[in-house]
Amino acid sequence: MHSFAANPVSGERKKEGISVVVIDPGHGGRDLGAAFGNAVEKNIVLDIALKLGTTIKDNYPDIKVVYTRTSDVFIPLYKRAEIANNNEADLFISIHVNAVGAKSVQGTETFVLGLHRNDDNLEVAKKENAVILLEDDYSTTYEGFDPNLPESYIMFETMQEEFQGQSVMLASSIQNEFRDYAKRLDRSVKMAGFLVLRQTTMPSVLIETGFISHNGEREYLTSEAGRTRLAYSIFRAFRDYKLNIEQRSSFNLVTDNETAPENETPWNSNSAAADLSLAQSGNQANRQQADEIFYSVQIMALTRKIETTPGNFKGEQNIFRDDDQTLSRYFSGRFKTLAEAELEQKRISANYPNSFVVAFENNKLISVKKLTEH
Repeated sequence: MHSFAANPVSGERKKEGISVVVIDPGHGGRDLGAAFGNAVEKNIVLDIALKLGTTIKDNYPDIKVVYTRTSDVFIPLYKRAEIANNNEADLFISIHVNAVGAKSVQGTETFVLGLHRNDDNLEVAKKENAVILLEDDYSTTYEGFDPNLPESYIMFETMQEEFQGQSVMLASSIQNEFRDYAKRLDRSVKMAGFLVLRQTTMPSVLIETGFISHNGEREYLTSEAGRTRLAYSIFRAFRDYKLNIEQRSSFNLVTDNETAPENETPWNSNSAAADLSLAQSGNQANRQQADEIFYSVQIMALTRKIETTPGNFKGEQNIFRDDDQTLSRYFSGRFKTLAEAELEQKRISANYPNSFVVAFENNKLISVKKLTEH
């Protein structure tokens, strides 16, 4: 019998670089997905997925591209994750189309696995997870999970976070490309409890490419040009992600969107040329001496620089900034021990709920886990 428990990640499975990508066109067969008039999700996303896979193979012949389906067939959610895991994929990309009752709602959004933070995210997860109701004996397969009961989603509180940082990195780049290249409305990167992502043992994203309930987006999604541009946008994000990961495979960037002060724009990482080493910026007076190790708390990351004055950061006095070619990160405090940094993160999370602890060594961001293992 299939077990729905989250799959352990073996250290031997971890690979540097991208050699296998699994592309998952949502729904299929008797599962239409979202439908509005003649626009049907299962058909739209299959075409986008095939275009994306072809573009990846044309540009990177050495990368193995695997599809969860290449035709109009029904594939259970757990099978989609099995395909990714059995192929030891380095990346899992699930492609979908959205629909809601309000016809004015539009835009693209990309999800990573996590506990939903608002009711809208929960509703998207409910709709995508409801496909299990079409599966035989779904209650046994998914261990009693009911996609329509909010209490079922408590299970996502104990999910693996092994690949959350890399997933957010890719998701942010996808949203950047949708906004800047495809000129779509950016609804940002979000977290929610998707069953298809829970069982994958690699960085994974679920993309909602638009709302077919919106007249303009339905026209775009059902056009050859629109689907081609969406597929190429995802490819551009994949290309940047691949470059970033292969250059810095030992460092997992973990971040989230944060409300920016002073009307600044929240960060969506376009990481093609990002340099994760600390740039020589105007904050030299705040830098630690070389060879010194310290901990801090990252509170946000933005594509523009702002002054680290208390007025810009809700009265916080100990904010410093590090800049690279595309991104400015903002941190609170410098601490000699992890415990001190964790206390700071707990304190500042009231104002910055997406903050997290980081570590610096030789003026470079490094993995906290790697440092604590020394």
